[in-house]
Order: sequence, then structure tokens, then C-alpha cells
Amino acid sequence: MFEGPVVRIGLADDHPIFREGLRRLLEAERDFTVVGEAGDGEEAAAMVHRTRPDLLLLDLAMPRATGLDTLRALSTGEHSVRTILLAASITKPEIVTALQLGAVGVLLKNATTPLLFKCIRTVLAGQYWIDRESVADLVSTLRDAMRPAEALPRAGLTRRELDIVREVTEGATNKDIALRFDLSEQTVKNHLSNIFDKLGVSTRLELALYAVHHRLLDAPLPPRG
Repeated sequence: MFEGPVVRIGLADDHPIFREGLRRLLEAERDFTVVGEAGDGEEAAAMVHRTRPDLLLLDLAMPRATGLDTLRALSTGEHSVRTILLAASITKPEIVTALQLGAVGVLLKNATTPLLFKCIRTVLAGQYWIDRESVADLVSTLRDAMRPAEALPRAGLTRRELDIVREVTEGATNKDIALRFDLSEQTVKNHLSNIFDKLGVSTRLELALYAVHHRLLDAPLPPRG
């Protein structure tokens, strides 16, 4: 989880009025401070290197270098920064590209202020935030677009745990999984907690991303028992 009394935030958007409004919202929170602003992608990369923020709010559509171009440039730099991509609209392939380039969040610009703060605090806690995307829809896109890593030999998961991972990647809720396997919802939660611990993930989305990237469900299943 992110630790520190004040979160240092960088803003990158080509609309000064939007940046000003966003800065006012953020600095109304006692634990947020804006340490730099940029009006295009090239300025954004330079601002990150200069101010070293903890978090970058990065517009997708900017002149000179897009948000994706900026993510690409930052991925080769020395300073890593948690980045939330802001967009008026965004396609699923663009979401996949953003995740591959290191973004940890995607938020639509028509989001409410409470949702913005929830997104920020979620990614600062080390989790992913994908706005209005179901795990099932995103995983379907990931299967087609991501270059998978070498398949892992089940990563120490039992057959029941692998069954649950498969259900999660298909967008099933805990209730759905409980009904399918004749389990209690608490038992499903316990299985998910064990899976998270074994794989080092903390959300259903991270679990789905991990499973797709490492081809976890391509490995032969262990026998039931």
C-alpha cells in the first residue's frame, strides 16, 4: 500500500481550464498536492523527470505526443510513476496498450469527483482501476492483444483454485462461482484469498491480467482430489 503523508501529483492535459479545475479538486484534499503541470505529451515526460511525482494524471489525447506516446517514453526512463490515463473516450485496444505500457488506471473524464478520488486511492494502494470495464470484456480483449509470457506450470494452484481463476476471467461473481461449484460464498472468498496470496495479486482484475499474461489456464489441470 502507498505510504506517505502527502501524495505528489502531476497533471498533463492540453486544456488549461480542465487542468485548473482538476488541480483545485485535488488540492482540496489534505493529502494531495500538485507538483507539476503540462500541456502536451512532451512537456508531460519532461515534467515527470523534473518533479518526480508519485502519481501522474495523463490525458490520452494531447498534441505533440499522445498519452500513449508519453507512457511509452516514460517506460524507458529511470523514474517510474503510477499513471492514470484520462480520456473522453477510449477503445479496449487502447486500454490494453496503456496497460502494457505501464498505466495502472484508466478513467473517463465524465467521472464524478468521488469516483476520481476512489480511482486515485485504489492505484496508490497498488491495485488497477479500469473505468466501466467488466473483467470479462477486458480479458477477452487481452487474449487477442497481449503477447503472452511463457506458460507457468499452474503456479502452485490446486485444481479447484484454477477452476475459480477461470470463472473470474470469464466475469463470474462470487455468487456465480458458489452456485456453479456448490460452495458457500465464504468458501469462494477463502479460495480467492489463497489464490491472491499465491500469485501476489490483490484484485480480480490483477488476477485476470496475470492469468492471461502467464497463460495460466493453458497448463494441464492437476487431478481432482
